[in-house]
Amino acid sequence: MDSIVALVQDPAAWVALVTLIVMEVVLGIDNLIFISILTNKLPPEHRVSARRVGIGLALVMRLALLGTVAWIVQLTTPIFEAFGHGFSWKDLILIAGGLFLVWKATKEIHHSVDPEDHDEDFIASSVTTTFTSAIGQILLLDLVFSIDSIITAVGMTPHLPIMVVAVLVAVTVMLLAATPLANFIEKNPTIVMLALGFLLMIGTTLIAEGMGFHVPKGYIYAAMAFSALVELLNMLSRRARRKTKTGSTAH
Repeated sequence: MDSIVALVQDPAAWVALVTLIVMEVVLGIDNLIFISILTNKLPPEHRVSARRVGIGLALVMRLALLGTVAWIVQLTTPIFEAFGHGFSWKDLILIAGGLFLVWKATKEIHHSVDPEDHDEDFIASSVTTTFTSAIGQILLLDLVFSIDSIITAVGMTPHLPIMVVAVLVAVTVMLLAATPLANFIEKNPTIVMLALGFLLMIGTTLIAEGMGFHVPKGYIYAAMAFSALVELLNMLSRRARRKTKTGSTAH
């Protein structure tokens, strides 16, 4: 109890909390984009519950991982060396998650570009996503992003209460933003391709980090923000042209 009071009274702890919350929210964007795209493939009546279950599992997983911080830290210890790089369990998890994201995004892009081509079973299966398979895929990515998130938190502060509060706030933001983001993506088909491009970039980044190449997150999110801004301008431009066309037709 005394330690918690000391944390509340420590200005440095508040700075660490705010910084960690911002970082956790930003790291959650990757997870949220994947959840939005995947759940939009479900029947409308199942989408909200799938998002809630998926994000709820992310919360449970992150809190559970916080309870094993000592074990999480050990995941960064190299277990073997190849190509001049010492690979740890964290690296292998990031590579596996990155490969899954690249595969999933490529599959969905293929289906979006050529929806009539069902020659390959794994492509055709993308149109038959079930609630169970969606939750399974969300759970897999939750694990990858949760481990990355917790290792980031451990690197920023040694105080477990600060980590717990930051995770709770970040997951709450994800929960509130999930349905509006998914609805926005569904109503704007061009956004789907942009979001899939984001997933490809995120997956490639995870693979690169697992291979020992550090990619500053700031560059990734700056590129995503710039791309989103350009697409927003395109949407506004298309809307303005439609209004002009409608007005000229009326006259």
